[in-house]
Amino acid sequence: MAERVVLAYSGGLDTSVGIGWLKDATGKEVVALAVDVGQEGEDMDVIRQRALDCGAVESIVIDAKDEFANDYIVPTLKANALYQKRYPLVSAISRPLIAKYLASTAKELGADSVAHGCTGKGNDQVRFEAAVAALAPDLTSLAPVRDFALTRDKAIEYAAKHDLPIVQSKKSPYSVDQNVWGRAVETGFLEDPWNAPIEDLYTYTQDPSVTRDPTEVVISFEQGVPVAIDGRKVTPLQMIQLMNRLAGDQGVGRIDIVEDRLVGIKSREIYEAPAGIALIAAHEELENMTVERDVARYKRGVESKWAELVYDGLWFSGLKKSLDVFIEDTQKHVTGDIRLKMHAGTAVVTGRSSTTSLYDFNLATYDTGDSFDQSMAKGFIELWSLPSKIAARRDANGK
Repeated sequence: MAERVVLAYSGGLDTSVGIGWLKDATGKEVVALAVDVGQEGEDMDVIRQRALDCGAVESIVIDAKDEFANDYIVPTLKANALYQKRYPLVSAISRPLIAKYLASTAKELGADSVAHGCTGKGNDQVRFEAAVAALAPDLTSLAPVRDFALTRDKAIEYAAKHDLPIVQSKKSPYSVDQNVWGRAVETGFLEDPWNAPIEDLYTYTQDPSVTRDPTEVVISFEQGVPVAIDGRKVTPLQMIQLMNRLAGDQGVGRIDIVEDRLVGIKSREIYEAPAGIALIAAHEELENMTVERDVARYKRGVESKWAELVYDGLWFSGLKKSLDVFIEDTQKHVTGDIRLKMHAGTAVVTGRSSTTSLYDFNLATYDTGDSFDQSMAKGFIELWSLPSKIAARRDANGK
């Protein structure tokens, strides 16, 4: 049997042309693999057939939406993961899942290599290849756009010459990646960071400046996992899909950021993540009610590191796995309800309730009859300040 390569297939121009390009460049048969992570758009059966029409010897479609929500988005939510405090890792968390299926499919079919459609300038090439290396170190990773100089002009010319079933419309000025957790837009006029984004960029969110009545929902969590909305039980995937609509209709989740790419350059990106931003806000506030002070303080540093590792393509790394254990342990009491008001591009927590709350009204209240013994505060402050007082005396005597 001829050698094979498994290509992460999107159905677009680059990966469609990449099928023949890979075959010509390597002499290997190409298996196309499309993974559905909620990117919507074209029918996956249409994409599957297109791969075959473009020369793939086999075309595989995997519905991974629930797995993506349960095993990739939920951990991201538990970590309150925001790269550079802003970006909820929309593209970064889909790549290790796709890479997992690339590696497993290659093993099943006896392929010796995998391929993707990334350029040599972005983060995704690293995410795909680092994940494959961690899961199947014997596989070779190929990138036609990067490795074989497959430019867009060459791709269009190749498609026309070989009569490939690619409908090439007027070139979009943007590069777009999306899944159920959000949407990423870059290039075009956005490459000048002085240019403000225009309304045409957005599809997951409505214009937040348009006057609308607020939307209020109650999100229920069990051990850090969102399980119900307004009392109705839902799966994580259903929760995300519903919150994308509800929060998106209020313009929640628009992000305009200049971020530090792993490859060493700064890049201007526009993101839409209505469910992500709203659910992280709700989850983080429930943690404020239920997680002990020192654990919560330490977790904030862990969250930042976790987000960096995932952004940098190290989903399957040893450190990330160890941090997962810590984060999971912090979630055992993160159970309760959060009331969330969404309006004019914001998602604001307006109510909190939890049977595992550490908030004690009798301690917190300033009314008569509170149970906090204020007389203890003076001695506490004396002891707390003692090291500073001793050091200050030493420093004064040394002058």
